[in-house]
Amino acid sequence: MNSINTRYIAKVGILSAIAAILMFFEVPLPMMPSFLKLDASELPAIIGTFVLGPMAGVGIEFIKNLLHAANTQTMGIGEIANFLVGVAFILPAGYLYKRYNSHKGAIISLIAGTVSMVLSASLLNYFILLPLYQAVLHFPLEQIINLGTMANPKIVDLKSFIAMGIAPFNLIKGIVISIFTLMIYKKIFPVLCER
Repeated sequence: MNSINTRYIAKVGILSAIAAILMFFEVPLPMMPSFLKLDASELPAIIGTFVLGPMAGVGIEFIKNLLHAANTQTMGIGEIANFLVGVAFILPAGYLYKRYNSHKGAIISLIAGTVSMVLSASLLNYFILLPLYQAVLHFPLEQIINLGTMANPKIVDLKSFIAMGIAPFNLIKGIVISIFTLMIYKKIFPVLCER
């Protein structure tokens, strides 16, 4: 029993470290505000979720963001956002995959996780995260929207910022992470499932 727990903790730790490293490799996307950058740090979390269960994925998301917070430029708000949006992706995907453990189940799970991530990111940014940036970092909403307008002239207010910045960014991120997951998760399963 003790060795099983130790192995589980070690696997979560290794996946968390990989996720934290992947957070540093960010790619800006065209037509997106400059501070929205794509990284693959959700990949170890979703793999961990599929292999070890949804709570392992939440743990990986938490540890990854805790490690990344040491280098934060947002007083932790960016890491809180990444954690909440990451959990919105992995939890529905993980619970569905647990129920429908097959390739088709993985596809359905990843689609559900992506939809959940897009909706959650949109609502969280509109009601909580962007107001937090204003309150804590004293970053005016107009300045945030201007960053969006510079990338996409159709972004003119908060609603268009969410609709043409936050939502499409998270949709692209969900699709990219899903494609990579489908490409590698069956190859990684045997390694992570070893006793």
